[in-house]
Order: sequence, then C-alpha cells, then structure tokens
Amino acid sequence: MTPPMDEARLRALTPGVLGVLVRRGAEFAADEDAVQDALLEALRVWPADPPRDPQGWLVTVAWHRFLDATRADTARRRREDRVHETPAPGPVSAADDTLQLYFLCAHPSLTPSSAVALTLRAVGGLTTRQIAAAYLVPEATMAQRISRAKRTVSGVRLDRPGDVATVLRVLYLVFNEGYSGDVDLAAEAIRLTRQLAAAIDHPEVAGLLALILLHHARRAGRTAADGSLVPLAEQDRGRWDTGMIAEGVAVLQRALARDRLGEFQAQAAIAALHADAPSTEETDWVQIVEWYDELVRLTGSPVVRLNRAVAVGEADGPRAGLAALTALDDTLPRYTAAAAYLHERDGAPRTAARLYAEAARKATDLAERDYLTRQAARLNSR
Repeated sequence: MTPPMDEARLRALTPGVLGVLVRRGAEFAADEDAVQDALLEALRVWPADPPRDPQGWLVTVAWHRFLDATRADTARRRREDRVHETPAPGPVSAADDTLQLYFLCAHPSLTPSSAVALTLRAVGGLTTRQIAAAYLVPEATMAQRISRAKRTVSGVRLDRPGDVATVLRVLYLVFNEGYSGDVDLAAEAIRLTRQLAAAIDHPEVAGLLALILLHHARRAGRTAADGSLVPLAEQDRGRWDTGMIAEGVAVLQRALARDRLGEFQAQAAIAALHADAPSTEETDWVQIVEWYDELVRLTGSPVVRLNRAVAVGEADGPRAGLAALTALDDTLPRYTAAAAYLHERDGAPRTAARLYAEAARKATDLAERDYLTRQAARLNSR
C-alpha cells in the first residue's frame, strides 16, 4: 500500500491537478477552489486510506467538487449544460501544466503582492490560512486578495507565451517574504523555483535558484539566539550550510557557462563570492565590485549602485566608498546606514554614531532598527 503522503508532497501535486481541470474548459477561479477542497479532503482521508494514484484521486475529487459548485450556482446554468457529465475514467494526462500556471499567476495586471499570494495558492498548494499567517494579515483579508486576483486572471488564456522575468520576480518576492507563520516561505520559494527549473531550461531560472540557495545557506548565521541581527562580518561561518552552498555554486556555474548573463546570475555570483570567503577580510572585494558593475549595466538600479559603493569601500578604502556614495540620492533605503558604516571605517566615530541613530529611526524592520541603535550606542559610549 502507498504510504501516507506528507503535506509538502501533496502541495507538489497541485499544479498538475489544477492544470487538468483548466484543460477541461472550466474557469480558473472555480477550478482553484475545487482543487483546494480536494487537498483538504486528502489531508483528512489519506492518512487512513492512501490512494494508489494520488494525482488521479485529487483530479476526481476536485472535478466532482467543481461540478457540485457549478450545479449549485443557478447563474451558471449555461456552463452546467457543458459539464454535467464526468469525463470517462482513465489515466491522468502526463502533461506538465506547472509552467503555464506560473505565467498565469504572474500576470502583469496583478499587483506583486497579489501575484505572490496567487502563486502560493495555485502553484504552491498553500491554504488561505497559511498564506495569511505568512503575511501576518487576517485570513479574511488574504481571502479577498486571492479572490480578486483569481477574478483578474479568470479570462486569461493559457496558450500564450509568458514572461519568465515576471515569474522570477514573483518567486524572488516569495523568498524575501521571510519566515513568519507555519509555512517557511523561503523554503517554499526554493521548492517552487526547483519546480520551475525542472520545467524550463533558462539560465536566469538557474540563476535565481542559485541565488536563493546561496542566501538560504547563510540563514542560520544571520540571527543570534535572542533573535537579534548578526551582520555578515560577524557571522559564524561554521553555521552556514556548506552542502547548499556547493549546490548553489554548481547551479550557478552551469548557468554562467551558457554565456547569457542576467541579473539573477550576477547577484548569485556576488553571493557565491561571499559564501566562498573564509572571512570578510579575505573576501575578493575587487571581483565583487566587478560583478556589481555588471549588475549596474544590466539594471541601472540605484539600490545596486548603493551596494556597489559599500563594496568599493571594502575594495579601495572607505573614502573611495564615500565618494561613490555621494553620487547617489540620499533618500535611498539604507543610504544612511551605509554612510554610517563607511564613516566609522574612515575614523569618524561621532559622524558615524549620528548617522547610525538616524538610520535606526528610518528603519522599517525591527531587527534592523535594533542593530543600528546598538551601533550608535556603541560608538557614543566611547
């Protein structure tokens, strides 16, 4: 008998089940609700009675739930006439609909937050409650957000080529949402990006996978036991996940070998140089600056230029970093914190203390604010 399936494996079946219902001609919003009902039923039934064909079981249950909902909705009588009979039983199609669902959920008409929520629901298989907990918002609020997103994409055809860059942005947003709630969104982003990498051969997909693996590998060292932020220079590198770092580097090398450089590959190259260094002092800052130059060329992003200025300060000295910083808009996020760090390294503790305190007042993240406040207090105590 097939052993009971854990929740992660169950979620992995979601895109295929949803794709089958979509191909049968039903509306995306109704399909997605039916699939969620089937997943909840599986969690209830499977531990005691696991099916031989898990995906086929989910398709059957979801299709019946869709039919029940359709028949109960008198406003949809025309559709009921088309779907009143269940298709003949048989093996479920092996077609992989995951990629199309990614493109649908990353539709340009959706806001980034709605695209992330819909991706987690339709492709990730998370419940509304789980997504709401991860976002730290009421379940009713998240349900409304997901419903609006589903209505927006309900009439979109799935036979058009999608925008890979938009899909990757959504997955990167999922990764950056943090670790709140009972679902680890960083781990979920890795799972979904692996899924996408298996469905599409694209160097930037590999670049994103490498980037989030390399970032996630350092997760254990980023916070102290009391939850306070630990900057890169002070992290215990023995706590980093060397296996994940090796995997990320290998994925990145294969992507770079294709000579189609993109933003995520360049970011991953910088992360790899940090992961490879035994200490901050032994980091190859010159090469990191060169990769930031590539990122500036690719994106023109002011935030990238800010990070480059800090790297220049490490490679060529704090005054060179401050010179690069003065060319930027001082309203950029973390500009003041970067200036404080470079002034401290340049031997100006009073200026640095004032800037750390100012940066703390501007910080929106509590852990970051506490860290900057401690830095200001440390310098003032001298």
